[in-house]
Amino acid sequence: MLPSHMLLSCLLGAALLAPVPLGAADGHTGTGADGRTVEYRGLRLTVPADWRVVDLDRNPDACLRLDLPTLYLGHAGAQGECGAARAAAPRSDTLHLEPLDGAPPRADIPTVGGDEGDPLPKVRGDSNEIRYALRRAGVMATVSYGSTPEAVRTVLTRARALAPPAAPGPVPVDPVGVVGGGSRTTVQTPFTGEGFDACTAPTQRTMNAWRADSPFGAVGVYIGGRARACAQPQLTAGWVSRQAEAGWHLMPIWVGPQPWNSSSTGLSTDPSEANEQGRAEAEGAAHAAAALGMAEGTVLYNDLENYTDRATWDAPVVAYLTAWTARLHELGYGAAAYVSASSGAKALSAHYAQAPDAMPDVLWVARWNGSASVTDADLGLPAGTDQWTGGRRAHQFRGDHDATYGDVTLNIDRSWLDVGAQTPAKAPKAPKAPKVPGKAKKAPAKSPAKSPAKSPAKVPAKAPAKTPAVIPARTPARV
Repeated sequence: MLPSHMLLSCLLGAALLAPVPLGAADGHTGTGADGRTVEYRGLRLTVPADWRVVDLDRNPDACLRLDLPTLYLGHAGAQGECGAARAAAPRSDTLHLEPLDGAPPRADIPTVGGDEGDPLPKVRGDSNEIRYALRRAGVMATVSYGSTPEAVRTVLTRARALAPPAAPGPVPVDPVGVVGGGSRTTVQTPFTGEGFDACTAPTQRTMNAWRADSPFGAVGVYIGGRARACAQPQLTAGWVSRQAEAGWHLMPIWVGPQPWNSSSTGLSTDPSEANEQGRAEAEGAAHAAAALGMAEGTVLYNDLENYTDRATWDAPVVAYLTAWTARLHELGYGAAAYVSASSGAKALSAHYAQAPDAMPDVLWVARWNGSASVTDADLGLPAGTDQWTGGRRAHQFRGDHDATYGDVTLNIDRSWLDVGAQTPAKAPKAPKAPKVPGKAKKAPAKSPAKSPAKSPAKVPAKAPAKTPAVIPARTPARV
């Protein structure tokens, strides 16, 4: 992807920042001392002067990146320009305005009602995203933020209507986003073969074309997390069920705090705090999976990127991922970890004997060696080990490249999966936390060894008799 200053130059050159027709309304921008003033569908608002302004009606392939400060206008298109990193370091403030009519009924982030110019409900989302349905203006506003939503929320609060307000329209989705007890879809069965992931969930046209013409049978989709780098306008419960019905094996990916120093996306270097982060992220991921209609027992993948300072990060990484595993098991989901062969995989492997029942059920390792296999060497594990054997491995063997099937091109990472059904087990004793010289650490919470078994493909699973009480409480958090 082009650097942000080059992208801004391209946008200026394309006259996207000059008066242009924007969908059903006219819009224009102007820059002043207080920032850039933008008019869109009868709304006038001011955003910081250094923000990009991207007209999605004129550029439907533009990617809704969450790591570049941007105002996006219009319904998202195919997002064909998405690529580069899947994890954001750090997250930026962004705002996406689109007509309320036709806004997708997203389940991965909470949606609340509101009106421009009025105080907006102060809520937060597990993925640092919140949607406000501005009913009088007929606009859906999606706020994405780094550490706090206040700056972007203030932009909306100060927006003004250019015409007398219309009668409030309906909010197109449940305004509180509480997960109900409806039926869930089985999105995973034992699978061996190639899979891919892209920064944003592909359109249905792309999924159909690739199902017919590509070698892939599995797809990774980023269901949330504070470090998720791309917005997911395609990601709805309907999208999930359609892919499952078509025979795709889904790999739901959560991009939580990362082993780097960042106020918005960083993991704590203290294993005790990392343990608490792991439990909290598991609750957010379980809520997102349930809201998207994924059946209990679905294995959820935690994307934890590579790091080089193992002396600092190994202990908190192990504490975080074992706590993630334990909490997901308590909530009825399977747990997996996406890690690098040179860092996270080695840290987990070194502590495997210490806490085998708290280790992730599936290990997905990034090692871009071009080998479509899941050998010990591919995953950076000791030769001849029994760690994560028996259908519990995946290997991302090629990253960040363009691939074309059925005349549709995506930027993807490519993986080989050998993932079987997981066997439920009783909760073991609490494992000991990894030791760090000079510090006493908390132990991760109890967890069963493996996730619940999965149902056959393409058959919707029955709703559980009782949804875990903690999951509805995650949406949305009031601040």
